[in-house]
Amino acid sequence: MGNLTTYKDLILWQKSMELVKETYSLVKKLPKEETYALSDQMRRAAISIPSNIAEGNGRKSKIDYVRFLDISRGSLYELETQIYIGVMLNFFKENETQTVFLLITEINKMINSLITKLGK
Repeated sequence: MGNLTTYKDLILWQKSMELVKETYSLVKKLPKEETYALSDQMRRAAISIPSNIAEGNGRKSKIDYVRFLDISRGSLYELETQIYIGVMLNFFKENETQTVFLLITEINKMINSLITKLGK
């Protein structure tokens, strides 16, 4: 995109990396039988968020960038749903998910704002 900064300078990317770290901490609370199911899904979804932000930022067109931000937003919703499933199945206590849900809300707003900005 010809930015003077890199994706690593984006607060959105930094917050997304923080979400990955928090997700990995949360996943450790899952029972062993979830190691290859919910646990893997949650880690993949979390990793996808900053990865697609970075990839989109490296693209040459705004259209491509927005497409990758859309993918990040989809992964964000996927992760949010998976955490709700974990709460519903009593794998996580609601107080254990507060930080992750706050980050998800914040990141979602930032993605939406960046998509709007790129559309202008």
